[in-house]
Amino acid sequence: MTTTAPARTYEVRTFGCQMNVHDSERLSGLLEDAGYVRAPAGDAADVVVLNTCAVRENADNKLYGNLGLLAPKKTARPDMQIAVGGCLAQKDKGEIVRRAPWVDVVFGTHNIGSLPVLLERARVAGEAQVEIKDYLETFPSTLPSRRESPYAAWVAVSVGCNNTCTFCIVPALRGREKDRRPGEILAEVEALVAEGVLEVTLLGQNVNAYGVEFGDRFAFGKLLRAMGPVEGLERVRFTSPHPRDFTDDVIAAMAETPNVMPQLHMPLQSGSDTVLRAMRRSYRQARYLDIVANVRAAMPDAAITTDIIVGFPGETEADFEETLNVVREARFSAAFTFQYSKRPGTPAAEMDGQIPKQVVQSRYERLVEVVEELAWSENKQFVGREVELLVAEGEGRKDAATARLSGRARDNRLVHFTPGDAAARPGDFVRTTVTYAAPHHLVADSPLLDVRRTRAGDAWELRQARPAEEPVKGVLLGMPSLRS
Repeated sequence: MTTTAPARTYEVRTFGCQMNVHDSERLSGLLEDAGYVRAPAGDAADVVVLNTCAVRENADNKLYGNLGLLAPKKTARPDMQIAVGGCLAQKDKGEIVRRAPWVDVVFGTHNIGSLPVLLERARVAGEAQVEIKDYLETFPSTLPSRRESPYAAWVAVSVGCNNTCTFCIVPALRGREKDRRPGEILAEVEALVAEGVLEVTLLGQNVNAYGVEFGDRFAFGKLLRAMGPVEGLERVRFTSPHPRDFTDDVIAAMAETPNVMPQLHMPLQSGSDTVLRAMRRSYRQARYLDIVANVRAAMPDAAITTDIIVGFPGETEADFEETLNVVREARFSAAFTFQYSKRPGTPAAEMDGQIPKQVVQSRYERLVEVVEELAWSENKQFVGREVELLVAEGEGRKDAATARLSGRARDNRLVHFTPGDAAARPGDFVRTTVTYAAPHHLVADSPLLDVRRTRAGDAWELRQARPAEEPVKGVLLGMPSLRS
């Protein structure tokens, strides 16, 4: 009697931005399409894939630290395979294998679809395979996907970036912007909704520059409006827009399309015109605040979040105060704050006026204090208000201890709520009343006003009932390939 060898198992570890999360779903889908199965939690995988980021200085440390921890496991199990992809792989290329010779495969941002072939080639040849392409082979959304969520999905509208920000290495690693045709995006959204997806996030390095490749500067606003008639699509979000490309028609499309959520994440980076000029950010403080004012005029309840870098070379105390002034005027509901770190290969790394670490740390702490004070003040206004939540999975770290569930409001605020006897599932909608506010979340311990069960909740429930040994296969959406 012949027996079939068990399928090889895999684990994908993701570092960095939403684009990497999207790519990791594709990498998982590719591996499952090739016959691999996901390793159960806690089990050692036969293949470990590190999907890397190169945005901040400690990205290198994270990669090589992870590789160092994997080295003894590889020694103990020589048939184990380790693959490195993403932006650091695109940047470091063969240097990764030189520094960590136990790595089997290195692939870049432009050829993630090659991973299964490279793993097999490395296994047969008995030596590392390094394949880095300088151009995009196939748009990531044409590849199989293993989505982690039955109710929410990423949809890439573009990849790459045409900007030249002096602190950012991403354009050099992701390449120039490539846009998908609107019909291809809409087809993917419709396919996802047919599977039960309720919320879609449109994704791009500079999402609102969408259309530059085919010469339509109003294409992103049109794309948002095209989401409105998709039956069953209840929530649409997008990230991350660039203030330079933010046009009034996008604000109008957000306000007039019911399933586009009243939420905007728009990086500020600095409130100082001098620093913005040095960063090569093609807008100034007044332009940024005008966009904020226009969004609030069209959508008074919109939540606006941002990214801010502290300690950029040459930043003076007066420049930093300008950033604090913009934060106070914009009243962000949250801000992702970063201390500037050098990225080799970027113009900013060679600039004069690098700021001492202790000065950067002090400014960072002051900024965080102002951001949190304002965010808390904004959140307190929600106490006593009704909110509609899409019940989430894995958002509340203390949910088990508090007997709460968690969900996202329409403006993307995180709300921990008491379900009572209601059988609310991830993917269902609930209505409740906020009872408490903190800087980073809201709490609703009042009785639920309504629970709306959905197909996404049904899909989540089916996943829980599936035997642990039965793999969740990737979904090949059959999207057209990228056009040259």
